[in-house]
Amino acid sequence: MPHIDPRSTLLSMDEGTLRKLEFESIREVIAGYCGCALGKRLALSMEPAHNADLIRQWLAQVDELIRIAPDHDYPPMGGVHDIRDAVTQSAVPPPLEPLELARIAETLRATAPLRTWLMRVSTVTPTLTKLAERVDDLSPIGVTIGESIDGRGEVLDHASAKLNSIRRSIDSAQANVKVVFDRLLRSQSHTKLLQYSGATFHNDRMVLPLKAEYRGRIAGIIHRSSDSGSTLFVEPAESVQLNNTIIRLRDDEIKEVTEILRQLTRRISANGNAILATLRAMGVLDLIAAKARYAKKRKCICPLIDEGCVLDVQQARHPLLVELFANEAEAKAGDPESSPRVVVPSDIRLGDDFDVLVVTGPNTGGKTVIIKTVGLLALMTQCGVPIPAAAGSRMPVYKSVFIDIGDEQSLQQSLSTFSSHLSNQLRILQRSGSRSLVLIDELGAGTDPDEGAAIGHAVIGELLRLGTKAIVTTHLSALKAVPFSTERADNACVDFDTESMAPTYVLHIGEPGTSNAIVIAERLGMPMRLVKQATEYLSSTSRALDQAIKGTLKSRRQAEQARRDAREVSREAEDLRRAAEAEGAALRQQQQAFDQWTAWVNALAPKDEVYIKPLDRKGKVVRVQLHKQMALVSAGAMDIEVPLRDIAPVGDK
Repeated sequence: MPHIDPRSTLLSMDEGTLRKLEFESIREVIAGYCGCALGKRLALSMEPAHNADLIRQWLAQVDELIRIAPDHDYPPMGGVHDIRDAVTQSAVPPPLEPLELARIAETLRATAPLRTWLMRVSTVTPTLTKLAERVDDLSPIGVTIGESIDGRGEVLDHASAKLNSIRRSIDSAQANVKVVFDRLLRSQSHTKLLQYSGATFHNDRMVLPLKAEYRGRIAGIIHRSSDSGSTLFVEPAESVQLNNTIIRLRDDEIKEVTEILRQLTRRISANGNAILATLRAMGVLDLIAAKARYAKKRKCICPLIDEGCVLDVQQARHPLLVELFANEAEAKAGDPESSPRVVVPSDIRLGDDFDVLVVTGPNTGGKTVIIKTVGLLALMTQCGVPIPAAAGSRMPVYKSVFIDIGDEQSLQQSLSTFSSHLSNQLRILQRSGSRSLVLIDELGAGTDPDEGAAIGHAVIGELLRLGTKAIVTTHLSALKAVPFSTERADNACVDFDTESMAPTYVLHIGEPGTSNAIVIAERLGMPMRLVKQATEYLSSTSRALDQAIKGTLKSRRQAEQARRDAREVSREAEDLRRAAEAEGAALRQQQQAFDQWTAWVNALAPKDEVYIKPLDRKGKVVRVQLHKQMALVSAGAMDIEVPLRDIAPVGDK
């Protein structure tokens, strides 16, 4: 697959959509699985793409890592820092600070184990191997810096011969100063003149705290007096020259350190492009690993990308609810009385036998979860993030995603909630097309039910005319009738438990929902006389619609069950295919390892170093007897014969 520049394929996603779907929380979740700051920065800035090939490439990379991680672990990112700003700054004066260079050194040294890992998995990860070509082994530069600067950012004495000489001279001069002060402080005739028995410092020069009344009794330079004037800080004449020498040497030290930093900074600048390219690839690898870790932790899959515009996901779960409930369960892991909450999965499809799905039923939150789930799964897929759904699920690539949900009342424009929502819906219709996903919560709400239903009907008609893929929710019964008389539209409902009076969150496509208001009223204790009256007050149109729905319910349920059965067969076939593929990859890997070992054995010569497995130690080959499958190996003071299968290269210990 040719390299695709992601920057040219990213969607200019509606910020309101990202905010209402809480996509920033998904970014933060993925960032939490990253191993270094490079990956975290990429995770926190993820944007959906609209190029199907790029999205397939992203998902294939994640899928490969999920598959090989049990045997090869994840790419090592220990010691990696985000040093891009420092590398960029290295091109202009002044030189980089020692701590910046120490962080650069640690990061560049980390490229060696990463390259080793990439080479080890290259035969089983064709898409990740392309990334390996963009990761250079820059550890020699890191080692060079480390020879001059330690991990704390201290410039080492042996960074240069000149610096070593200067620091030895400083140590010698400081020792001589100490001799002078030790002698003075041991002299009783001097200590009685002091405010206290001990030396202190003034601007890096050692001084004695002389009592003011003894001014002139110790020969030397008075540098300052205490605030009270009772103490004079005197530099003894014997140490003045020594201190002057130390100060001059300190200046020489600063100049030499600056020169060392300048040389190291030039080395970074000269390799700046290679370093930045490697850092970009390392960030991408870390992001891929984060997605793979997330997929494993939350039982997510990489969906198939549909060539058309069909969404067909099985056992879909709201990703943020999955995260919330999992964190709750972990927090209460030791509590025997806690009952962990679970996300109820749903089978959802769109764009196959219908383009607009009208989800009806009571306003209890279950419908909103469905549309948010679909919106987030679309955004995650187009960012190359695995989704919480069953294997075999298919997702399309949308050019745009729009959502109208929540309270968008504008106080500045003095718009009612209804007006605000309708204005937003009209903007969405103007910007939508055949590859758009539109999600509208509570269509037609906030005004007279009859007029709201009429407007809702018109909006559904326009979505169908545009060819837009849409899921709309409503509690208006009149909108249930629209799919019965309109092609490419269908009904759905979220189950409602009248006993617990709560949604079950199970989605039933092909079945319109009911408000259950009268049933709920009866459960709440409304007298049967009033329940009967309420039932009689239902309009004849409403009763006729309910009868029509009941008449088609059995056949629709049978059709949906047949579809689910077919999906289950397809899912099982996909599981078998993936298992066979993984087994084949493992066999190929074993064969490759055996071939490499065989070539190594055939090339063994006397004095070659080997690892002796049973003894867990190194040895040297004396001779190899291929016809006997044995080797004579020198292990310390003895020579032993070992089967060839019990020796390995030293690096494979």
